Amino acid sequence: MSTVKETVDVNVPVRRAYDQWTQFEEFPRFMEGVEEVTQLDDRHNHWTTKIAGVKREFDTEIVDQLVDDRVTWRTVGGETQQRGSVRFEPLDDTHTRVELTMDVEPTGMAEKGADAVGVIDRRVKGDLHRFKEYVENGGSGGSWHGRIRPEYPAAGH
Repeated sequence: MSTVKETVDVNVPVRRAYDQWTQFEEFPRFMEGVEEVTQLDDRHNHWTTKIAGVKREFDTEIVDQLVDDRVTWRTVGGETQQRGSVRFEPLDDTHTRVELTMDVEPTGMAEKGADAVGVIDRRVKGDLHRFKEYVENGGSGGSWHGRIRPEYPAAGH
């Protein structure tokens, strides 16, 4: 599994950066290779991607979400295996640091080759810089301020 970690500072308050990130269906507007994200419920999203000509569909589950602080997810179905977290750190009243960490398991030959030459790292960095431009230019608006806590099995199970 490859780990990618990228950071970008955006010229918007933490609430604005967080609110825009949680509009998952807007991801195709700034994430290269993401064709569609459908939010199924507060915790689950269905993704359609096309990278290097390879189309993949998979589901993600948000395992931890705290307003203006973080969103953590993992894949739960499909051909793609990944988990990650995005954190939001207020630098001052009008600037926020966005830090994205992802663990990705390349599955096919194209993905393994892309990983070997650093394509995944560059793509994530590009996605974060496009997010910066998108959110600083107004984005789509919208917000969701619910709390999702990690689910742990009951003791003894």
